Amino acid sequence: MMEKITSFTIDHLKLLPGVYVSRKDKAGESVVTTFDIRMTRPNFEPVMNTAEVHTFEHLGATYLRNREDYSDKVLYFGPMGCRTGFYLLLAGDYQSKDIVPLMVDMFTFIRDFEGDVPGAAARDCGNYLDMNLPMTKYLAKRFLEETLLTIDETRLNYPQD
Repeated sequence: MMEKITSFTIDHLKLLPGVYVSRKDKAGESVVTTFDIRMTRPNFEPVMNTAEVHTFEHLGATYLRNREDYSDKVLYFGPMGCRTGFYLLLAGDYQSKDIVPLMVDMFTFIRDFEGDVPGAAARDCGNYLDMNLPMTKYLAKRFLEETLLTIDETRLNYPQD
């Protein structure tokens, strides 16, 4: 029998929306920090629809890769298969609290975004019609107000058994 990977050992029945360090890996001499940006409470709240997840991915990745102070550190930003949040992989050794200001800025950008979603065209994306900007903005506002702007240690560290 194969061992469970680390993310499957977290008690998802106790996990609240928040910003968590999921894991740290070595890539040569460098550290890669994987963050769990958990937007909905697993198994208690509805998951996000694919259109919102897809819109978050386009806006979040565009925002992060255009931030001068983070553009060369962002390795990946994308959805969890369960559709309860996103993974952000950064080059460097970070703690959850280190990226809270970045997440506040990114979710504010998404909440306030107007216009065409970057990359939402047939030439640029494999499923460009699966987007929902109004609902994405609503979910970004909710995550900001209910989690990021009042975040504390209970939402920065995974629950312990």
